[in-house]
Amino acid sequence: MDDYQQTVRTLSDRIVAAQTPIRILDAVKWDDDIRQRFLKAKGKALPEVDRAWYQARPLGFDAAEVRIEFQAIERDITRQLGQFNPVGQIMRRMCREYRMVVRMLEARGTEDFGLISQELYGAASDAFHAGDPTLADLGLALSGYLNNIDGRGDLKDEAKNMTAKEAVAMLQGRLNRVFGETEETIRVFESDGIVADAAAGADYIKLRADAMFNERDVRALEVHEGLVHVGTTLNGLNQPICTFLAKGPPSSTVTQEGLAILMEVIAFASYPSRLRKLTNRTRAIDMVEQGADFLQVFDFFREQGFGMSESYGNASRVFRGSTPTGLPFTKDLSYLKGFIMVYNYIQLAVRKGKLDQVSLLFCGKTTLEDMRILRQLVEEGLVEPPKYLPEQFRDMNALSAWMCFSNFLNHLSLDRIEADYANII
Repeated sequence: MDDYQQTVRTLSDRIVAAQTPIRILDAVKWDDDIRQRFLKAKGKALPEVDRAWYQARPLGFDAAEVRIEFQAIERDITRQLGQFNPVGQIMRRMCREYRMVVRMLEARGTEDFGLISQELYGAASDAFHAGDPTLADLGLALSGYLNNIDGRGDLKDEAKNMTAKEAVAMLQGRLNRVFGETEETIRVFESDGIVADAAAGADYIKLRADAMFNERDVRALEVHEGLVHVGTTLNGLNQPICTFLAKGPPSSTVTQEGLAILMEVIAFASYPSRLRKLTNRTRAIDMVEQGADFLQVFDFFREQGFGMSESYGNASRVFRGSTPTGLPFTKDLSYLKGFIMVYNYIQLAVRKGKLDQVSLLFCGKTTLEDMRILRQLVEEGLVEPPKYLPEQFRDMNALSAWMCFSNFLNHLSLDRIEADYANII
């Protein structure tokens, strides 16, 4: 490396080291004894979680020390790279974002937690563009479409008759084929220590040992967790200079989850009940922003057909880090919000003939607002193009054709089409 590249690498490594102790989901999750007491009370009493409950569970790091370190890194980025250096702009924004994350975690159990969460991940009342529908509107619209097809017996989910051990073997085989040149680049194994059915790490996917799966679940895990979440982490770890691309602040979560849902759609791995899960999360967050408490959100999920334990799990996702009567933790908006934003970005890139920027979504934990800079950094040799790319993004022919049609179809009036087609559908 030359001196400039070494300076960027050193600053980048400092960001990676400084964020290492921050574990957002571990810091905000509720203990299992909260769930047990709630279910024992038959879902009739609010969970006993308040500010004092969080204070009794330390973050595991010195919040003030971490904030000061990010402040120092940001200052050194400006001193060593200058105010307008492109890669410096990305790194400074990451430092500011991580400081905000620390402030959010310090505010667990208070109104500030929810307010900072909205600043980091967005709110259900946010519009995509001026005059456009909000995320809450999108959730309601999608729920309406799903209700229209809900009665069809042929769209019901297949039975989950595959054990975790069987799912591990199938998923491992699929990922070995995709990541080709090295067997088990991504490891898949069973785990007893997770709440969700599956969770992804830097180079692994773990499945809950007592969960049951079907082949559609495995396909969704392959594209969502494997091709996107782990794949982009591996691409970030492959960066020789901009090592920060292996780590994702909240702004990259929106891009990551949006890219993962888009991959599910274009790989034909998504399905109605999966989409309903995402719309329900969005609607639940909107309810809480409108003043609903935990019991009302729990009842909402019961009305959607979930059992008591599942309804508790869904509702607690919305309130983790907060209190049962507080503002929501809005991270789960990332799925639908990110999908729309990433889809629009790819559509616009096709319209403008800038297809080379699309694959850069996979070069690490990227953020849409950085894509133009990342293209410049690739040209400068500071960023490596993604080593691992899903098939749909290695050959952009089919995706480009689809987006060309989509660009045109956006100009048609669906209401007018519905009226014209009334006699044939």
